[in-house]
Amino acid sequence: MAAEKKQRAGIVGVPPLSVMELLATPEYVLFDLDEPQGKIDIETASPFLPRVYCGILRTVIANSLAIQPDIIYIDTGPGKCDCAVHTATVLEDILPDCRIVRTRNNDATDFGNPLCRTRMNLLEKMTAITASVQNPLPYDNIPACQPTVGFWGVPPRDFSLLKFFPDTTHIYGWTRCMENKTPDNLDLEMHCNPDIPTVFFAQSFCAKTALARHLTSKHPYGLFLDCDVTAGNSVKAKIQAFLELSGM
Repeated sequence: MAAEKKQRAGIVGVPPLSVMELLATPEYVLFDLDEPQGKIDIETASPFLPRVYCGILRTVIANSLAIQPDIIYIDTGPGKCDCAVHTATVLEDILPDCRIVRTRNNDATDFGNPLCRTRMNLLEKMTAITASVQNPLPYDNIPACQPTVGFWGVPPRDFSLLKFFPDTTHIYGWTRCMENKTPDNLDLEMHCNPDIPTVFFAQSFCAKTALARHLTSKHPYGLFLDCDVTAGNSVKAKIQAFLELSGM
């Protein structure tokens, strides 16, 4: 008998651990729809989402149209954002052959943040953290390093802005919640280190820009930064100048 065809499953945000355990089985091929999947034009999302939606959710729509998953698990709870609720409605309409499953990640078991705190190239570290969402198993014991710089916020759509940071950068904000597998953990999201220079980042048009700006105002060595789809030269110049002035 012919082998059963695998289902193409997409995820948006950080679905509950029970969902990720299901998707880790051989019956599924998994796609993280938040991340650019190859050379897919984000402008294909323009007829369906306004430009005031962040580049991440517009990427979700563009990826979904190109990949045509069989099923999408989308976190529409506070661990993602209110805009994800409406994005799920749009996906349901434009992908009639795809089952849209709305989830709410209320998980409270801490998996820890070894990647956020280890010594590693920041771009590689962020890649490893976003990939960890698809792995329901406990983390290996990874040593922590002494931090010299902080990066607070969400994983950027354009990872190239991370290449200017030293390997001793610690990650804070929602990315730390992501690695911890508790995306609705506001106390953890607000945590940062006041003793090290920190870039507070959010995607343009994301509600998290309010928290990023607020925490920057309270931090003695903070830089607020936002950008939309790609990180232009001005964004990269701000990061370089901030790190150089901080002695990095």
